[in-house]
Order: sequence, then structure tokens, then C-alpha cells
Amino acid sequence: MQVIRLTPEQFKEMQAQDPGVLIDVRTPSEYQAGHIAGASNVDFLAGQFAAEFPQYDKSKTYYLYCASGNRSGKAAQLMLEAGFPKAYNVGGFAELAGAGFPVEY
Repeated sequence: MQVIRLTPEQFKEMQAQDPGVLIDVRTPSEYQAGHIAGASNVDFLAGQFAAEFPQYDKSKTYYLYCASGNRSGKAAQLMLEAGFPKAYNVGGFAELAGAGFPVEY
């Protein structure tokens, strides 16, 4: 199964239909420097994401982002392989912020 990478516009449309769960897989310091409003931080590089996601609800939709879309793509792939049908890579933080998604600090 291939991870679907959504453009910011596609993400806005999907999120309007299904708010889902927004996860920032960057490091805590990256997250604290600015993140998309409503995102929870689950660090991919430190192994926190791999340890936590198996307990997530498989019926929910998950939108994942990082700095560039690389880590979030890997995280979404792990979710798909584990039987999460609705895990999407929504790209990088700067791309989302630039598209008008609200940022929190």
C-alpha cells in the first residue's frame, strides 16, 4: 500500500470533511519552535512514534507532517503497514504554514 501525500489544498478539503488527528512527527524542539494549531507532537526520530502508534484507534483518520514530508511519509507508511487505512502524509510544516494553516508556539 502506497502512502498518499496530500497537497495543502487537498488536506484542507479532507480535514473539512473529516477533522481526524493531526500529528507532528518532528522533534520536541522543532515542535516548540512552531507547529500547526491542534497538532500533537510524537517524535519519529526518537522512536516515540513507533512505540505509540500501535495503540491508536484504527477507525480514525491520521494526518502526519514533519519538516519536509520525509519523516511523516515514513510514519504514515508504518501506519498503513500496521493496518491503519486512513494515514496521510500532509507534508512539511513550512509548506502548511505558508498555505495558511494557523501556527501555534
